[in-house]
Amino acid sequence: MKKIALILAFVISLCPVVVAQTDVSLDDEFGGRFSFVVEKKLMKGLRLAIEEEVRLTDNFSSLGRLQTTVSISYKVHPNIKLGVGYALINPYDADSGDFKNCRHRFMFDASGVWRVGDWSLSLKERLQATVRTGSFNEYQAPRTSWMLKSRVKAQYKGWRKYEPYVAFELRNTLNAPTIDAYYDGTRYLTESGSRTGEAGWFLDGFNKRYVNRLRGIIGTEFRLGANSTVDVCLMGDYVIDEVVDANAEGTKLKSYTRETGYLGWIVAGYKFSF
Repeated sequence: MKKIALILAFVISLCPVVVAQTDVSLDDEFGGRFSFVVEKKLMKGLRLAIEEEVRLTDNFSSLGRLQTTVSISYKVHPNIKLGVGYALINPYDADSGDFKNCRHRFMFDASGVWRVGDWSLSLKERLQATVRTGSFNEYQAPRTSWMLKSRVKAQYKGWRKYEPYVAFELRNTLNAPTIDAYYDGTRYLTESGSRTGEAGWFLDGFNKRYVNRLRGIIGTEFRLGANSTVDVCLMGDYVIDEVVDANAEGTKLKSYTRETGYLGWIVAGYKFSF
């Protein structure tokens, strides 16, 4: 019995370490994205687009955000297009019933399209910088977050009105917090022992890179006329997010977890081009 008690005590003593080092699984969630786009041809190969988007989250029970995007693209080659854009993101806070802490996003795109029979194959790279406003804990995330998104897409062009497609996208975070610390069962320490403040953790800048989203898309575009298109699709996201929880003074690392979960989206958009 003494041996069993000792084994149980040893296992219980390890529980804080196991919990701290185990991924956190988030509940699966569904939402919707609905958009309206107006696109204007300025000259040959040069186009201006304005988009308004509404997002619903928490299984369609809450307004997630409103987003207004202005972008311009130019075909530098029959198969290659470059673009820049700006988005004003207005997150909705369900607790206060108000929009708070808008974000500014700047986008730089490069895409290539190749026609193979009735199929259109494309590759798109997007570098984006999202700037936060308002006050927040800068020991947990940078003021400006950088992301690189890579998407491959195959679309069937053999039918007159319907153009079904599938796509896959990777999103990479380029400047996540780099934490030099490990959990000893009681607190976070650096490899050389306690170096900073109450918990002895060390924020080694914002230079960590990792894939934080895998996205699969299946949908179709439907032409209503010469100038109008409706795009409907289903998107599935697998999200990986490394979350830092620290006090506002940066002296205590409360937790450093890896959250994973699935998000599903129903997406519908209307575009008018002229």
